[in-house]
Amino acid sequence: MKILGFMGSPHVKGLNGKLIDSVLKGAASRGAEVKRYDLIKCNIEYCRGCWRCVHENHDLPIGNCPIKDDMSAILEEYLGADGYIFTTPVYDVGVTAIMKTFLERKFPLFHRKKEDTGKIPSPRITANFQKKASFIVTGNCADEFAECMGSPCFEAMESDFSLEQIETADRLFVGSAEDLNSEALAEKEKEAFELGVRLVDAINASRSNKDLSLAS
Repeated sequence: MKILGFMGSPHVKGLNGKLIDSVLKGAASRGAEVKRYDLIKCNIEYCRGCWRCVHENHDLPIGNCPIKDDMSAILEEYLGADGYIFTTPVYDVGVTAIMKTFLERKFPLFHRKKEDTGKIPSPRITANFQKKASFIVTGNCADEFAECMGSPCFEAMESDFSLEQIETADRLFVGSAEDLNSEALAEKEKEAFELGVRLVDAINASRSNKDLSLAS
């Protein structure tokens, strides 16, 4: 099993970096192979809205994007993974521009005929709910504001997954980020570790259920 982590903060050694490391350690403790992507270090250009990746080559698992950067290789690894963890701080009541750029560039995973205007593109490959994803959002506001500050970020990161048939395993909002002392940070890292454990367990459970269904 392989779990990929996508970290959307520009501060690779900051709170999001610490939390995603804890999640991946939790997943690894369950035997998963893990890999972390610091999106700020990746060469990911803005989507230009040309639609070529969606309108052309529908027989391919990933549409051809004319932009030559790191996204093609990232998407290949993304398709081969079994689970995902996404983290972002709240920037202006939304995900960071780094994370948003990455999310937009996932468009080659979908297809649609050019003449089918008004229709939502379909995934080239569906996960059949055998893959899971978890999400962490951090903010300087207190936890009581999680719904108004965290929810828009969770929804942005989850937006493609309903089409890809990938279920959410967990959401974790970490508020008062700038006020966390060492004790509070350790507690949040522990929560993140357990989130990683549950992510792997959820994937294994979904596959066990599928095997039992096929056997019956």
